[in-house]
Amino acid sequence: MSTYTPIASVTLTSTASSVTISGIPQTYTDLVLVANPIGASSHDVRCQVNSDTGSNYSTTILSRNSSGGGVSARRNDQTMATVGFYWSGLGNNFPASLLIHFMNYSNATTYKSFISRSGEAGSDSDDANISLWRNTSPITSISIIYNGSSNFASGSTFNLYGIAAGGPLAFSNLGATVTTDGAYWYHTFTSSGTFTPTRDLTADYLVVAGGGGGGASNGGGGGAGGMRCTVTATGGGGALESALSLTGGTAYTVTVGAGGAPMTVSSLGANNGGNSSFSTITATGGGKGGGYMGTPFTLDQRGKTGGSAGGSQAIDTTGGSRTPSPIQGNDGGGGGNGGSGENYSGGGGGGAGSAGVAAGTHGGNGGSGAATSISGSSVTYAGGGAGGGDGDRGRTAGAAGSGGGGVGGGNSIGVGGNGTANTGGGGGGGNGTSGGTGGSGIVIIRYAV
Repeated sequence: MSTYTPIASVTLTSTASSVTISGIPQTYTDLVLVANPIGASSHDVRCQVNSDTGSNYSTTILSRNSSGGGVSARRNDQTMATVGFYWSGLGNNFPASLLIHFMNYSNATTYKSFISRSGEAGSDSDDANISLWRNTSPITSISIIYNGSSNFASGSTFNLYGIAAGGPLAFSNLGATVTTDGAYWYHTFTSSGTFTPTRDLTADYLVVAGGGGGGASNGGGGGAGGMRCTVTATGGGGALESALSLTGGTAYTVTVGAGGAPMTVSSLGANNGGNSSFSTITATGGGKGGGYMGTPFTLDQRGKTGGSAGGSQAIDTTGGSRTPSPIQGNDGGGGGNGGSGENYSGGGGGGAGSAGVAAGTHGGNGGSGAATSISGSSVTYAGGGAGGGDGDRGRTAGAAGSGGGGVGGGNSIGVGGNGTANTGGGGGGGNGTSGGTGGSGIVIIRYAV
C-alpha cells in the first residue's frame, strides 16, 4: 500500500535564503515535499536537486491571478526549476502553501519529473508547474530557494515524505504467489522459479527442503527437510539466519526440493528429500527412513543423514544424524530392536523443532516441526515422519510430527502416510510393503512495503 512516511522536517528559527534536505534514502519510489514558506516580498520559489547548478532544468508554468491578469502559461529553461510564484508581499502572518511531488526519484535510468502546486493565504493566486531535471541520477538532496530580494522568514516549514511502492518491488515467475498485508510483500514459492528485485532491497526468507521418504517393513519415518529462516525460528534450535541484501535487476534462482520417494517392494531403498535454495541459502533434504524389503531382503536399516535425519528400522537402535553444518534440523529416532522383547517398530524421523523419538513397543513419534510467522501468521513446517509399528504383533505406529509429517503404518494400516506438500514433512514409516513419500519443500521471501 502507498503511504506517506516522514523523512525530514525543517522549521526555520531565523531567516534563510534556501533550505536543503540531504541524505535522502533510496527506499521509496516517490517523494513529496509539503512546505509553508513565508516571505516579505514578491518572489519565485525554485528548486535544485543534488546541488546541480547547470542548465538542466525546464519548467512549464500555469498561473492564475484574477487581480493580475487572469490565467497565463509560460515555459522556461534555467539552472533551477520554478516550483512556485507569489505575487504580493505577504509578511509573516500569511504563509504560502507549496506541494512538490518528485516522481520515480530513485530510478537510475530516466530523467526526473516533478509536479508542484502553490498558493497564497489571503490572495487569489495559485500556480501549477511541471518541471524536468535532465539527469538520470537518483535524487539524494533537494534545495528550496527563495529567488526574491528577501529571504524565507522564521517560522517557514518544510516537510519531506517518502511514498512506498504501491506494488511489489520484485518480479517472480509462475512458481510464486505474491501477496501483501500492507506492511510486507510476500513471495511464496511452492515450485521452483526466479525472484528479481526491481531495486536493491533487504529480504527475509524461509527455505525448507523436501522431506525424506519413509522406510518399509516396520520402517523408520523420513526426516523433515532442513529449515532455514530469518523470522521466529530456524531448524534445529539454532540462531536465526541473517537477512539477505539483494541487488536490483538480478534474477535469483529459487529451487523447491521434491519430497523423497519411499521404500517399496518394487523400488526397495527410500530416497532423501531434495534440497531447496534461494540465492546463497541452501536447505538440505530430509534423510530417508531405514527399512528392509525384497527377496532376498535388502537391508538399509539405519536412518540417513539429512537436514533432519531419518528414523531407523526396527532392528537398528541408532537413529540417523542430522546435517552438522549449518544446523537446520534434528536427529532421527532409533528402532525398537526386534531381538529384544519383539519390539519390531521403527523410530520417528527428526523434525525442525525436535528429534525423532526412538521406538519402544510401538513406533516412535516423528519430531515436531518449527513455527515461523514469516508469512504474516504462525505456520509450522518440517515435521518428522512417524515410525512404523509391527502390525503382525499388534504394534501401532508412532504419531506424525507437527508441521506436515506423515503418519506411520502399523497394526491394521500397512502403508506409511505421505508428508504434506510444501511443508517439508518426512514420509511415515510403513508396517509392511511401503513407507510414505516425503512432503515437498517451500520458499517464502518477505520484504517491507
